[in-house]
Amino acid sequence: MALSKNKIQEIRKLHQKKFREELKLFLVEGTKSVSDLLASGLHVREILATESWVTRHSALCGKADITILSRAEMDRISMLTAPQEVIAVVATPHFEVTDINPAQPLLVLDDIRDPGNLGTILRTADWFGVLQVLCSASTVEVTSPKVIQATMGSFTRVKVIYSDLSQYLDSIAGNRRILGTFMSGSHIGDIRFCAGDILIIGNETNGISPEIAMRVTDRVHIPATCHTVSHAESLNASVAAGIAMFCWMG
Repeated sequence: MALSKNKIQEIRKLHQKKFREELKLFLVEGTKSVSDLLASGLHVREILATESWVTRHSALCGKADITILSRAEMDRISMLTAPQEVIAVVATPHFEVTDINPAQPLLVLDDIRDPGNLGTILRTADWFGVLQVLCSASTVEVTSPKVIQATMGSFTRVKVIYSDLSQYLDSIAGNRRILGTFMSGSHIGDIRFCAGDILIIGNETNGISPEIAMRVTDRVHIPATCHTVSHAESLNASVAAGIAMFCWMG
């Protein structure tokens, strides 16, 4: 049965942040991400898929309600320029700072604005086993379609919390070492990381904000190995996070 215009409009609303926040729902598109989603504890409200997708992935089809759509209908509700054959409607999970495990590594993101960067950081964190990430309120929302796509399913395994960073860091001051990446500081190769450390990555343009920098106990620097006069001014935030997590968890 064809989707009604109202149903299509309801789904398309979730392309917009204000409706994702209001309805506490978001969309996940593509077989890899939907497969990871169905294996997670997240609540899948509905799966929308083509008949051919359902035929090829019958093992996944008993895990949520499925509505079969035509390819044209999938194109109308897709968030992508190259629409996939399956989209899931998912209840947005909510975590508080009280859900943070102090015995486990914690990655802190201070004002990461680019969805691709956030998605890549979460995917990298998943790879290295950093499964809790605390974000400033100004960091891009994890349920943004571009973030979800960039995580390649890692959003289902990494706990993402949004809160006031200064307040949280003050609450744990003296109990955990707080490291931050800067353009100057101790060589990252000389740092002896511990599992309970907190690592902060700053904004793509401005780095860690002054308000958060004053709460950092150890400044960490990733040096350039190129010693010519001219080289890149800085590292991309997601690349810096990846290098830091390799040194931290390696």
